[in-house]
Amino acid sequence: MAKRRRRSKDPLGELLSGVTLLIFLTSYYYTNSFVTGAVAFGIFGAIALGIVLAVKIKREERLMKSGISDIDKMDGRQFEHYLGLLFKSQGYKVEVTRAAGDYGADLVIHKEGKRIVVQAKRYSKNVGIEAVQQAQASIAHYKAHEAWVVSNRDYTDAARNLASSNSVRLINREMLIEMILQMNPKSKPNPKQVMAQLPQKELHCERCGGKMVLRKGAKGEFYGCSSYPKCRNTKAV
Repeated sequence: MAKRRRRSKDPLGELLSGVTLLIFLTSYYYTNSFVTGAVAFGIFGAIALGIVLAVKIKREERLMKSGISDIDKMDGRQFEHYLGLLFKSQGYKVEVTRAAGDYGADLVIHKEGKRIVVQAKRYSKNVGIEAVQQAQASIAHYKAHEAWVVSNRDYTDAARNLASSNSVRLINREMLIEMILQMNPKSKPNPKQVMAQLPQKELHCERCGGKMVLRKGAKGEFYGCSSYPKCRNTKAV
């Protein structure tokens, strides 16, 4: 089983904390004064805290401008149409394929004589190798030049390895955010408008007929019956 990449929650904060501690120890070593070391620690600590807060504010503004939090609320169909509008705004001719029987491609986009098949994955966890396999398999059916997988999340190591060996381009959360931010604000699609135009379909439980609601579990999001615990039926997102 492929290991997930572990990332530091706040690498900048950890770095500045380490440097602050180092300054305290260095000051104390050369002056042999705890007070001097504490003053140096306090001054640089305040500067470090200001830097961390400034970076955090800038990061939050960036995420807000991208609309990624609204994209995270979309269902798969809404995400496909949102990407269609996004690529169309970038000059691509876009075809959204059928919801069922799409032969591994959610979108087919054209630009400058190049035909590209796109798998759209609006996930709550990292995307695995199945999406890469579907994208690669769809190249022949749609007579495309290449395949992309676009997600609001990241990819497993296995997916990355398979994509690399098959020349499938992976666009993850950070790349998608950057793509959106680089566009003219007036030309990029509005996620909320897409969701309003394509309201999510209400799902009903096959067992009791109750409404299925989106829930979060240890393995990510899933649909669970609103009659729980009387009915424990679930459905994958």
